[in-house]
Amino acid sequence: MLLDYSISDVAPYINWDYFFYAWGMHTQPQAERDQLQAEAESVLAGLQDKYRTHALFQLFDANSQGDDIVLAHRNIPLLRQQQPGSECLCLADFVRPKSSGVVDRIGVFATSVDMGLETDFAHDAYQKMMVQLLADRLAEATAERMHEEVRKHYWGYAPDEQLTMQELHVEKFQGIRPAVGYPSLPDTSLNFVIDELIGMRQIGIRLTESGAMKPHASVSGLMIAHPQARYFMLGKIGEDQLADYARRRGLPVEMMRKFLGSNL
Repeated sequence: MLLDYSISDVAPYINWDYFFYAWGMHTQPQAERDQLQAEAESVLAGLQDKYRTHALFQLFDANSQGDDIVLAHRNIPLLRQQQPGSECLCLADFVRPKSSGVVDRIGVFATSVDMGLETDFAHDAYQKMMVQLLADRLAEATAERMHEEVRKHYWGYAPDEQLTMQELHVEKFQGIRPAVGYPSLPDTSLNFVIDELIGMRQIGIRLTESGAMKPHASVSGLMIAHPQARYFMLGKIGEDQLADYARRRGLPVEMMRKFLGSNL
């Protein structure tokens, strides 16, 4: 499913706390943050008629098997907490196991912005930084709006959800939306799997050799509906899990070591 949004469609979903943090303004007085936000909103108004944001998602029948999420034509290999004292969680824990005999579902998604938001402002360093940081927020806001529509309409497991924007930002909704590169899903090379599943080029996303997305202001990941699903930090894993993960990915151990260096 392809979704296309205007700036004004997704701007209300921006979490301004992250914008202030990116500017180093999160500890400044409220009046200064309000002034920066007003300036940013003025810039957004100027972008309204020239640029758009984009979302792409697909819902799949799925089950878990070990630490994999199993789809009809391929698996999504995942990693499990391994450090002493951790809960030993894996995102696959929140998908019904294949042994249950009951088919579950997951969503796979990507969101992005028009590339011009990253290339059209190089003449002015301040404007370039402002628009880039807003583009990052717009990509995240697009994911927030898309996920809301998925929960209420396309997947429809929460049709009566009525949350304020503040409640959305603190994730009061059912389920989670773990993004590639974040603590629960740190392996950026999973973007190659997501690309294979949904075809990110449909919304203009290209992948580098490391799995990073271009435009930089892009988000990808999974949507999981389990009521008890929650985020966690993977932390460090051992050589045993690295070898097993490489086997499940069908890739050399040394290649996976490059992608997971900070978790080893």
